[in-house]
Amino acid sequence: MGEAAVDARSIERRMVEKSALGAIARDLEAELAWFASVLDLRFSHYFELNNGKGAAPVPLLPPDLSKSDSSYARFVQEFSPTFDERVALLLALVPHVRPRLLDVFHTRNSTFDRRFTEFGGARSGGDGDFHPTPETLAFVLGGDSIEARLKVAALIAPDQPLARRNILHATPAGPGEDPMKAPLAVSPDALSILLLGETRGPTFGVQFPAQLIETGLEWGDLVLHPGTREQVSEIEAWIEHGPTLMGQWGMGRVLRPGYRCLFYGPPGTGKTMTAMLIGKATGRPVYRVDLSLVVSKYIGETEKNLARVFDGAQTRGWILFFDEADALFGKRGESKDAHDRYANQEVSFLLQRVETFDGIAILASNLRDNIDQAFARRFEAVIHFPVPRAEERALLWSRGMPEQARLADDVDLDEIGRDHVLTGGAIMNAICFAALAALNEGGRPIGRAHILHAVRREQAKEGRSV
Repeated sequence: MGEAAVDARSIERRMVEKSALGAIARDLEAELAWFASVLDLRFSHYFELNNGKGAAPVPLLPPDLSKSDSSYARFVQEFSPTFDERVALLLALVPHVRPRLLDVFHTRNSTFDRRFTEFGGARSGGDGDFHPTPETLAFVLGGDSIEARLKVAALIAPDQPLARRNILHATPAGPGEDPMKAPLAVSPDALSILLLGETRGPTFGVQFPAQLIETGLEWGDLVLHPGTREQVSEIEAWIEHGPTLMGQWGMGRVLRPGYRCLFYGPPGTGKTMTAMLIGKATGRPVYRVDLSLVVSKYIGETEKNLARVFDGAQTRGWILFFDEADALFGKRGESKDAHDRYANQEVSFLLQRVETFDGIAILASNLRDNIDQAFARRFEAVIHFPVPRAEERALLWSRGMPEQARLADDVDLDEIGRDHVLTGGAIMNAICFAALAALNEGGRPIGRAHILHAVRREQAKEGRSV
């Protein structure tokens, strides 16, 4: 009976998935038919009706998707693209769903026996696939008119909706190259929503140097100083009520977007765990920026790497967590040479991006003084994570012990917490080592000797002794 129920649920789930994909395909067919008509109209005007003058035809109205519930339709309804933006989106989607619609761009100019320069586009080899560029979009929207080219250049700018919401990009292959000649690309996130009906996070790597971090713990599992916990609750209040404050209460006119905070304190005091729990409690993904992938010895690459992270997180409600943030947000020094000037430029760039970021940015550092004061003045919150007090250490020892573990009669966790100053992370390491030692001895109870040996190991890491 149980297996039959599981099979029925599996069949139902597959039917729902098939129905959802069918709805996406139906709406895409309507969109592609409209886009094909737009292309036909442009080419007929350009080559026949206007004898190559490129006068703009009357725009064809796109399909009405207001009554559709597909993920594609919901995306269009939420984004509410202009005519030009919708053409741009379809032009970038066509290579993924119906590339033959772009075969017309392989037409050659018989006068010069070469391709039409005004079509733009990038090609894979001599007869390879045609990859549309912003120049292609300018042709579709206005033939060879200068006005269309200028409109498209503005449309793909980083501060415009398509790029700002991480939907569509035209990224040049190298510095100094013209963005108008770069392939138009739909972001992986937008592509996943539009074609599959699901949201997928970005792939961690050099192109996106930030990784989703999650935890299975709850607030009750984390032991913080009461003052620290109270300040952390202010971040949760901002996440819940910030939109109301900025929008309905009109504070968006005088306050910067987003929320910036600094967590500082010794390693192992709960800074990373707190960031993850804030995300879990508020339903927001937390992405930890990998500084090893962000920082580059090449001039300009650090800014470019970090820009990808901010562009990806913009308007999505993500929490960006910069661990050991002083490596990126450290103090600016005196500009003695070109290297110092570029390093200071990087800090200035980061300051500007953090200030304009409309999400939650959490910077973590071991020492508050390591952070450039230009940043410190701009934090909405600066929260200290101190080494836990004796009563908090005792609580960490008690909560951290495995439920299946047995403690020997000579173990007094209150006494151990009082006598040995350790951070929460160090206490968890010690518990793990002591439990493994007891298991290695046949599963005997964890004794005082096991725990003290584990404590000495943790203190030795810090250059201390019992």
